[in-house]
Amino acid sequence: MQRSAKIGIGAAAVVVIAGGIYAATQHSTKKSSGYAVALVTDGGGIDDRSFNQSAWEGLQAYGKANDLKQGKGGYNYFQSTDTSDIKTNLQTAVKGGYKLVYGVGFAAAPAVTSVAKANPKTNFAIIDAVIAKKNVASLTFKTEQSSYLAGVAAAKQSKSGTVGFVGGIHGDVIDTFEAGFKAGVKATNANIKVLTQYTDSFTDAAKGKTIAASMTANGADVIFQAAGGAGNGVFAEAKAENQKESASSDKKIWVIGVDRDQKTDGNYKDKDGKSSNFTLVSAVKRVDSAVEDVATKAKNDKFPGGKTITYGLKEKGVSLSKDSASSSVWSAVQSAQKKIIAGDIKVPIHP
Repeated sequence: MQRSAKIGIGAAAVVVIAGGIYAATQHSTKKSSGYAVALVTDGGGIDDRSFNQSAWEGLQAYGKANDLKQGKGGYNYFQSTDTSDIKTNLQTAVKGGYKLVYGVGFAAAPAVTSVAKANPKTNFAIIDAVIAKKNVASLTFKTEQSSYLAGVAAAKQSKSGTVGFVGGIHGDVIDTFEAGFKAGVKATNANIKVLTQYTDSFTDAAKGKTIAASMTANGADVIFQAAGGAGNGVFAEAKAENQKESASSDKKIWVIGVDRDQKTDGNYKDKDGKSSNFTLVSAVKRVDSAVEDVATKAKNDKFPGGKTITYGLKEKGVSLSKDSASSSVWSAVQSAQKKIIAGDIKVPIHP
């Protein structure tokens, strides 16, 4: 999920990877060239179970594939506690000799733009924003497509007729999650009510929990959270409620994961001590594969500077993981996915 800024894309060429994201990510068989790569997080940490963690896993995969060690001369990350840290961390990475530096999320766009301009010999990549500079590669995702599938799953699963969407910070990218999810719900069952609320944060898990409690009190039995670390609060609230009921209860609260496959976050024991899971599906965004892909290209002197690379269902850059979905729910998801890839379903990007 995440995060985009309203930065004009007209000046940037848009490239969709033919053959898929995985085909483009080829591990080099050569001895390490020492092509050092760094990642600058946004407010979420590399253990946020979401966007930043996925990016870090992709960078770790790149390091492993190229026999690099974490640290100077290899691969590393710089943690930002808030937006004001991002520019300083980018500059620190440049001074540290990293040849490619990633900025995670739309909040990093202004800082990446500034630091990239001041350091034209260093390559940069921005995730979920577009920056039209020759030394910046822009990585975007068609998250509206996987969110549409999440909406189909929610509508098929709901017994109450009410579902919820919890967003992080308003912006172009979170718009795609909300728009896609609502479109998928309504296309499946126009009578279902969709509750919507934002945490105005990607880190405030307590607020995510409070919002989830409000939604379940108002009848929502499936909640899709696209709020980064704040979404962990949605899982916490669902777990607390589900532990009071039997695993087969019609009152069970389901959560839809985001960015990474969050099935394990839905593990719990019901009131009878029976192990169960409440993660319905997860709208996966392959930030990890995109990070590894561009780092590998850059190492091989094929850095896509000045271009926007877009990853969708067709390119296997976004997907929906099955998690605990029933066969009937999953059948509906698969049918919708085929139609999206074929172009028969056009998914909106704004609510």
